[in-house]
Amino acid sequence: MKKYYEAYEDRYKTAHEKGVSWSSSQCTPIVLETIRKYISDPETPMLEIGCGEGRDAKAVLEKGYRLLATDISPEAVAYCKAHIPARSGGFAVLDCVRGEHPDKYGFIYAVAVIHMLVLDEDRNAFYAFVRDHLAENGLALICTMGDGEAELKSDISTAFQLQERDHESGKMLVAGTSCRMVSFETFEKELASNGLKIIEKGLTESLPDFNSLMYAIVSA
Repeated sequence: MKKYYEAYEDRYKTAHEKGVSWSSSQCTPIVLETIRKYISDPETPMLEIGCGEGRDAKAVLEKGYRLLATDISPEAVAYCKAHIPARSGGFAVLDCVRGEHPDKYGFIYAVAVIHMLVLDEDRNAFYAFVRDHLAENGLALICTMGDGEAELKSDISTAFQLQERDHESGKMLVAGTSCRMVSFETFEKELASNGLKIIEKGLTESLPDFNSLMYAIVSA
């Protein structure tokens, strides 16, 4: 049985069948900024959780970094492989909440992934995965939609239900997805309770998709 947070698979399929991408191709600036600031060895193994259609993975791979970009959606991973064929080996399907993975990484990043997880048990599993897959002295960048104050969560029973959404190509009927926004206070408590120590935190953006993202750079 599909979990509520897998609904993006259906959304991607709808967009791709129409010959368009769902998200923009603009990379999230803080990803490369964090790599430049904290990662001195260009051979550092890196992992992206929730690569989507490859917006950030493309930018990181083009810089020559050793990145494995993953997503729970086979449709998204197939899209990335087709659109970045020279780096197709750098993409794989992974459910970090329920799946297993053998490797550890010097840098892990996840942009707009944790806010898709509504239930505490799923959010804790996400943080545990990050913690357990950091190499010694490794760092992770976690970005989540929010302004640092607002808290809200969607009804997960409505995931997958069709809804009309605005898209640059026009109105589109797509699968509903899940969302949970938390305050900085809650975000920090979640990180601490899962053994992640904050090195840096703040607000950033990833236009045109997200005009406000909370971020934390953490170690285990």
